[in-house]
Amino acid sequence: MSYLRTFLPWIVFAVIPSTQWQWAALAGLVIAAAVIAQQRAAGTGWDALIIETGSGLYFAVLAVIAFTDPHSGVRDYSAALSSAVLALIAGVSLLIGKPFTLGIAKRTTPREYWNLKPFIRVNAVITSVWTAAFAITAAVLGVLAHGGHGHSATALVVQIAGFVVPMVFTIRYVAIVQARAPRAPQT
Repeated sequence: MSYLRTFLPWIVFAVIPSTQWQWAALAGLVIAAAVIAQQRAAGTGWDALIIETGSGLYFAVLAVIAFTDPHSGVRDYSAALSSAVLALIAGVSLLIGKPFTLGIAKRTTPREYWNLKPFIRVNAVITSVWTAAFAITAAVLGVLAHGGHGHSATALVVQIAGFVVPMVFTIRYVAIVQARAPRAPQT
């Protein structure tokens, strides 16, 4: 559920028709702000809201552009730009040593594991896969947009795959890591 909540603004933005891109950007902004407010009220730290915060900032800027100039060329590349921004956010989180998945993983992992190198390493791997998926998705969507197919069914499939592939990887990788982890002796 954490990943769905984290990426909900992007999902809503992707499913609203591109002819309504300004409303899609505004919806993304409102949802990002609502998620941040709800999570902060629940005691979630900013380290667990890296994508949400970046999402809010992105959709604020995009909404301003979209409402100021609804016919802006940005519209045609908005899907590619969205994935590129996600790749940038995820990549920067890695560069600063705070993989965005770390905050999400802390929600379901006991505190005694949070500072262990294997836990941090697993999240660096997962965040790297998300970063690569976003970057590849951005590139493919950019090519599609350049060819005039940026708002096609193919582009939607690419966007969906850009989320589903790293999500499946995350689920499977975590299961493998947990299965291989040494168990504490039972008394």
